[in-house]
Amino acid sequence: MIFGLSVAVVVAAVASLAFGAVRVPFGDVVEALSGGEVPDAAWKIVVDLRLPRSVEAIVVGAALGVAGALLQGALSNPLASPDIVGVTGGAGFGAVLILLVVPSQVALLPLGALFFGLLAALLVFAVAWSGAGRGSVGKLILAGIAIGALFGAGTTAILTAYPDRVPSVLFFIAGGLTSDGWHDLGAVWPYFAAGFVCAVCLTRPLDRLALGDEVAASLGTKPRTIRLLAGVAAALLAAAAASLAGLLAFLGLIVPHFVRMAAGTATNTFVVPASALAGAALLLAGDTLARVVAAPVELPVGPFMVLLGVPYFLYLLRGAV
Repeated sequence: MIFGLSVAVVVAAVASLAFGAVRVPFGDVVEALSGGEVPDAAWKIVVDLRLPRSVEAIVVGAALGVAGALLQGALSNPLASPDIVGVTGGAGFGAVLILLVVPSQVALLPLGALFFGLLAALLVFAVAWSGAGRGSVGKLILAGIAIGALFGAGTTAILTAYPDRVPSVLFFIAGGLTSDGWHDLGAVWPYFAAGFVCAVCLTRPLDRLALGDEVAASLGTKPRTIRLLAGVAAALLAAAAASLAGLLAFLGLIVPHFVRMAAGTATNTFVVPASALAGAALLLAGDTLARVVAAPVELPVGPFMVLLGVPYFLYLLRGAV
């Protein structure tokens, strides 16, 4: 399955470079990537515009897939996703704040979304790890709902205060990738790197956690600490992803489930890397579809993720209650 997902990522990446408002022949794509001679227009489209966007789709899709796998493994909850630790609400507030209140500083959008996404996650963890029942799954989920609602209310207040500027934030709220070169990715790649490294280190402890807290503790694992670290890693990845691609809903929820169902195993040493590949392939394919379905108009990829995610979410919810 790992081989199949790797092939899917490669195929989706090539399609992402070739298809769009202007179709570039596959031969020209290969020549452009290998440094061969191609028309200047094809070179600019492939290398300057689509290659950075495709790399961002791979990184963002992988980050959201891994974030969902970490949270579902840490909380033993099939409905867990990056939304649950408040990252989505915080990142949305940060982006709206930059775009509407200080539009002259639009270059700070990725850092603003990242900062407030991490701040929201920090508040959730601070509440969940305080008082009675500190570190419990139920307390973490309830704290995430409360903090997410708080930042959601802040976002609504800003939108209401600046109604004439609302169109400028619609693309971010809907969730979509842009062809702005390497600058944005260069600003947030350390957060992606830290999140992926933490995820790799947590796969075996999460497998022990799946045996139950008492068994995990007897094997030398500290369940509350592992849940906290998994939440921090998921928050890093989800906030960095939101800073690049906006509020992409459901991808972090459906990808780990697809991986588990397709492979017939729930071991995190497999699910985490496979979720990275599946998330990357899915977002690449969705972004390509969003660019060609109404060409030359580019649609945000977020609604396509929702169309996939909502039916599956309702299916999971039906089995969970």
